[in-house]
Amino acid sequence: MQNVRKFENDVQLIKYEVLREVARFAMEGTLEEKLDTIPLIIDPGPEPRTRCCIYKERAITKERVKLAMGGNKENKNIVEVIDIACDRCPINRFFVTEACRGCLAHRCSEACPRGAIYHVGGRSYIDQDKCVECGRCKEACPYNAIADVMRPCRKACVSGAISNDESKKAVIDNDKCIQCGACVIQCPFGAIMDKSFIVDVIKILDESKKNKDIHVYAIIAPAISSQFTYAKIEQVVSGIKKLGFHDVVEVALGADMVALNEAEEFKETVEEKGYVTSSCCPAFVSYIKKYYPQLADKISNTVSPMIATARLIKDIDDKAKVVFIGPCIAKKAEITEGELKEDVDFVITFEELAAMLDAAEINLAECGDGELNNASYFGRIFARSGGVTESIKHVIEVKKLDVDFTPVPCDGLKECDKSLKMAKVKRLNGNFIEGMACQGGCIAGPASLHHGPKDKNEVDKYGKLALEKDIESSLRVFEIKNIDLNRK
Repeated sequence: MQNVRKFENDVQLIKYEVLREVARFAMEGTLEEKLDTIPLIIDPGPEPRTRCCIYKERAITKERVKLAMGGNKENKNIVEVIDIACDRCPINRFFVTEACRGCLAHRCSEACPRGAIYHVGGRSYIDQDKCVECGRCKEACPYNAIADVMRPCRKACVSGAISNDESKKAVIDNDKCIQCGACVIQCPFGAIMDKSFIVDVIKILDESKKNKDIHVYAIIAPAISSQFTYAKIEQVVSGIKKLGFHDVVEVALGADMVALNEAEEFKETVEEKGYVTSSCCPAFVSYIKKYYPQLADKISNTVSPMIATARLIKDIDDKAKVVFIGPCIAKKAEITEGELKEDVDFVITFEELAAMLDAAEINLAECGDGELNNASYFGRIFARSGGVTESIKHVIEVKKLDVDFTPVPCDGLKECDKSLKMAKVKRLNGNFIEGMACQGGCIAGPASLHHGPKDKNEVDKYGKLALEKDIESSLRVFEIKNIDLNRK
């Protein structure tokens, strides 16, 4: 029986269906021989479900299958454009609508720095060959008669990594991309997708069944509390174990470790540096390195909760292989960084976990309660915007650290950019920047099963269920002093 699931749109549904079929055949050991049947299963025809014809629909599904199996190995970027799926959205960003009154002031043309606006019969028109998409005409028009139709993927990409080629198809500049995945969510045609390592995870789980020297651990992001809402978190843990994982550990435990380490690091370095930025969100860290390289030395040297959790597990169990499960696409890129390569073996998303559970016919609602390695309330709220700040503040208060902590929580990449700009010109009103690339925090990650205002409340409820109410209590049974929590 399949788990109860409601997807936000057909884009997400089709992606899930492809992942499920790839996972199903991989579990059966028949993926290679049945690969070509997947487009026929997803798009049975004869009528197309979403495209102009069944043949194009199947061709697109074939490309989705490739990405579900790891994508183009030569392209190091985690996010890729499916060329055939791109709708070639209108490239002319600004145009004059019927609301133009043909006024005498002509403020639109006066504001245009390139002379791209001309007037015929009093009405304004834009010469698209001259337009540089600065938007000054739109701002100047008193009637709001100039429309902005920026492509959804470009609009979502704060880092400006998406452009168009000569055929008007979307192109990702890998040097600018921070792997945040905003474009993956916002493309209405599902033409941008993240590579999946679901097949690799299934292979290592299968190998662990035959080799007792391999223990595959699942480490789950605290954002999971807002995902499988039809089942208890303990049932989700039980379902994950049924997939073949040796054990399931909360990444919130690593968040507790990070909060302790980051608070101490902050105390030791803030006076010299002036301010410090958080290092939990890989997309935020990448954004600083690519767009504010002069501020890179301000990034906390503490690893992310994912890395901290993996290092703890591998310190305890030398047979461990670690698979992170979360809502974040950027995490897939984080584990490929030079100094972090040995820590986490694979990353899969909540979307991919859902596909694996259904492929294995594991119904969470019928699962018993599994034990979950307990973290504190503060470790669990790392999943939402402001959680890192609250946790570090808690450590400073409990340990009575003599330091002035003035946080600047940034909810989403646009807010992050504003704070980094202020920091660059030495006008930051604080000494700690908490950066979350996704608005709302990790709970709104691009590979979440759903997004919405209830997610934050679910995280807080999940946090309050923690048996340990403070960070030191949750870590008292672990020898964390032996764990290196700094980037190597």
